[in-house]
Amino acid sequence: MAMSMEQRRKARYGNRTFQIEPYGVERVGQEERHGDARSQFTLWLGSNLTIADFALGFLPVSLGLPWPWIIVSILVGNLAGSLLLGACSAMGPSYGAPQLIIGRYSFGRIGGVLPALLNYVSTIGWFAVNNILGTFGLRVLFPVLSFWQGAFILVFIQGLLAIYGYNLIHAYERVMSVVLAILFAIVTVLSVTQTGRLAAYHPTTTGVWPLFAIMVAAAFSYVGSWGPYASDYSRYLPAHTDRKKIIAYAFFGSFLASIWLELVGAVVAVLAGSAASDPIAALHSVTGGFGAIAVIAVVLGGTAADALNLYSNALSAGALGIRLPRWILAVGASLLGLILSLLGSGNFEQNYENFLLMLGYWMTPWVGVLITDFFVLQRYRMAYEDRRASRNVYWPGLMSFLIGIVCSLPFMDGPFYEGAISKAMGGADLSFYVGFLVAALVYYFASKNRTHRFTHEV
Repeated sequence: MAMSMEQRRKARYGNRTFQIEPYGVERVGQEERHGDARSQFTLWLGSNLTIADFALGFLPVSLGLPWPWIIVSILVGNLAGSLLLGACSAMGPSYGAPQLIIGRYSFGRIGGVLPALLNYVSTIGWFAVNNILGTFGLRVLFPVLSFWQGAFILVFIQGLLAIYGYNLIHAYERVMSVVLAILFAIVTVLSVTQTGRLAAYHPTTTGVWPLFAIMVAAAFSYVGSWGPYASDYSRYLPAHTDRKKIIAYAFFGSFLASIWLELVGAVVAVLAGSAASDPIAALHSVTGGFGAIAVIAVVLGGTAADALNLYSNALSAGALGIRLPRWILAVGASLLGLILSLLGSGNFEQNYENFLLMLGYWMTPWVGVLITDFFVLQRYRMAYEDRRASRNVYWPGLMSFLIGIVCSLPFMDGPFYEGAISKAMGGADLSFYVGFLVAALVYYFASKNRTHRFTHEV
């Protein structure tokens, strides 16, 4: 059968770097598939060598955690979050679709609107967080810039990356994974060699467990928050790509970057002492004559992460049913992100902590349903062709998601709500894990006997 003009136009995209991506949320055809699993390592390494990860390292120091607890909490939180990210990345080649469109298989079209809306909000929120930090850094380098001027410059650069799309983003992250690794290696050496000042840190000695749980939850929430759009960056891989390799490369890229930057952030927070209220200024101060290099690293890291946030925000809008070309949606997200950056620049540290702790409450029950469908029930079907994706609501998925959220409420310790169980445990937040497990189990038992109704295999 001859291809239509639209099909021929898209067939020319291939792996061309400097061509605006013609695809939005629709399925990527096999003729367009390219790349290999190794691309997931550089993608997630580059995007997590970022200022948000670095700033997160200040949290355990502000909580007063002892060093052994800081190290273990960062390792445990990122281990769980990176595994979740890798599992979501593995779904992309089987469907050739963005993560939220894959979610329609488990929730239905209308049932998938709520997750798409929540992801739209979270991606634009992460964009604003990174853009605010990046603008702080840019103003350290160029004090003559006002905040709005610095924010505009960064939004313009990141917006271009999101507009050009998948191939340019992967190419940019490959470059950034090398450049940022070198820059942050210099920062690491400059920081950890100041051992005398590190020894002056006096952590708390009581009530450590709840503080440990808070840091684990925050680290997990940060890296795990990529999960709802992980397949956005693997959906062009050939369908036969080894899923285990995808999981491994995505895991190690995100895990290594996150633990590295968070530990460096903790070291800098200790060295900066009372001056640690501004993570970028603290880094500039601690690295002395190499401060400019350190700040350049965090600014570039911000662009690496925010390119993904803007791109996936546009795909989230498409999953909401907004019928506009992807590049126009990316422009709109850039403008909205700029406005949020200008509004949210005050009282940044507290706003950032609150954002992190609230972010994962919806995400883990949703991912629990998807992972159960894909890895446990092993239903590899096309989101657009399957009957369940075309129906308005697939109730087992939506109800499992909502039940997971409800059951996690007593375990929450957010800035606006504290559950009874969390309060009894001294403020430890276990809601992420409870929500995931409950949603996964409920979905398994509600959906396992319905396999015979669906016939479309990938």
